[in-house]
Amino acid sequence: MTSSEVQKKRPTRRSRTIARVAAVQALFQCEQSEETAETVINQFLRHRQISSSASFEDGHIPDADLKLLQEIVKGTTLEQDKIDHTLSDVLPTQWPLPRLDPVLRALLRAATYEIINTNTDNRIIINEYLDVAHGFFFGDEPKLVNGILDTLNRRQEGNS
Repeated sequence: MTSSEVQKKRPTRRSRTIARVAAVQALFQCEQSEETAETVINQFLRHRQISSSASFEDGHIPDADLKLLQEIVKGTTLEQDKIDHTLSDVLPTQWPLPRLDPVLRALLRAATYEIINTNTDNRIIINEYLDVAHGFFFGDEPKLVNGILDTLNRRQEGNS
């Protein structure tokens, strides 16, 4: 196998970031449409996975790590009660989970799923979701995301 073939098979950082953006979009869609994770993932795979020349502006998810996308969406929906409980413990009292913007709620759920359930370094997860937050929000939301995920990380490290 040539090095270019290996690179095509191995997910890149960009493909993982794109998967996380798509996961947030899919989780938002699951909540808004009340469709299952499987239904939404299938829709994403049929209608949004296009060649690398397609763009987010067109509603596509070019070059996404589809395995990671599926893992995050399915895992987050299966573990949502546990995730919501965990988030409720670290959210400011004036910002309970139901009060959050639905996209922000989807982002925090996906990030929390990864922090709790994967072996990915939490600093990478936090940085990735901060980048995602900056893509969706232009106000104080990225600061809120950073604070919440940092608190989750510290608690996770304290429980290790």
